[in-house]
Amino acid sequence: MERFGFVGLPNAGKSSLYNALAGGGALAAPYAFATTDPNIGVAKVPDDRLDRLAKMSASLKVVPASVEFADIGGLVEGASQGEGLGNKFLAGIREVDAIVFVLRAFRDGDVPGSPDPLEHLRVVEVELALADLDTAETQLNKLQRAAKGDRSLGPAVSALIRAVDLLGKGVPLYRSDLGETERAELKPFFLLTDKPVLAVVNLDEEQAMDPDEILAPVVAEMDGAEVIGMCVQLEAEAALLAETDRVEMLEGLGLGDGALLVFVRAAYHLLGLRTFFTTGEKESRAWTFRAGSSAPECAGRIHTDFQRGFIRAETIRWDALLNEQSWAKARESGLVRSEGKEYRPVDGDVMEFRFNV
Repeated sequence: MERFGFVGLPNAGKSSLYNALAGGGALAAPYAFATTDPNIGVAKVPDDRLDRLAKMSASLKVVPASVEFADIGGLVEGASQGEGLGNKFLAGIREVDAIVFVLRAFRDGDVPGSPDPLEHLRVVEVELALADLDTAETQLNKLQRAAKGDRSLGPAVSALIRAVDLLGKGVPLYRSDLGETERAELKPFFLLTDKPVLAVVNLDEEQAMDPDEILAPVVAEMDGAEVIGMCVQLEAEAALLAETDRVEMLEGLGLGDGALLVFVRAAYHLLGLRTFFTTGEKESRAWTFRAGSSAPECAGRIHTDFQRGFIRAETIRWDALLNEQSWAKARESGLVRSEGKEYRPVDGDVMEFRFNV
């Protein structure tokens, strides 16, 4: 299962965000390094399309898509040189597929540290860039020696030279103009700042009512990466309530459905994940696949036999199926397509696979 990791300074709200997603379990304390080992949890991805398909099919069981998330201990200035949790912290980041910066904006005199989200962003980006610079320089020295006898290493050497130049200027690679070919060459080196990134700005209750002014400079600074504002503490408290009470609490505060649903969906798509559905009386399920996967690869998400013996995928868009209210009616209307091995499913496809092993 793909995993995203929370990265931020101590007391930014990482453990509280974990608790909001997991419904509790992580120690959230107003002092540095309350988390020393990563907490790993699973978040369900809310999807109204699945709920509607399940209702149409009168399904006995409903299974949403999910992603893993990791609450990694707080980063401090000098982490790249071993300060704070140092290498242990950086190793935790290397294991995730995407990074969520948790940036503090909330004001609380009992919690040490700055409430300036731009200061938080500067520290985490500089430390990750310095760690990457050290890695890139080490790998570049090795490859330059090896490339003297192996010309095929030339593209990797060139990509590392570009990376060293950018990182030396303090530019995280996710913000750089590196091309797809260069990024592919850098992939084997597991550079921290080359991972997909989004930011959560942790607001207090008052700020959450009108967050735009606080979010604007962070949005401008992150140059296209998604930025989501939320009062993490409120979301964590709401997550512990029954569904009706949670909705009532958030609506009473003027927060609608809350920011947590927006965040989970954004993180899911940040990982390059998409959803196809299967639906019937026994079960309606959301299946996760990587954007660009083939129909047989998607079939393999259900069972390896489906991929090995793939014949075709009976396919229809979720909304078209809902309009017809059954597979039988959709087939009669000629809306169900028969797709072969070359088909690339898209987000929202409902599929039934034909296979023979």
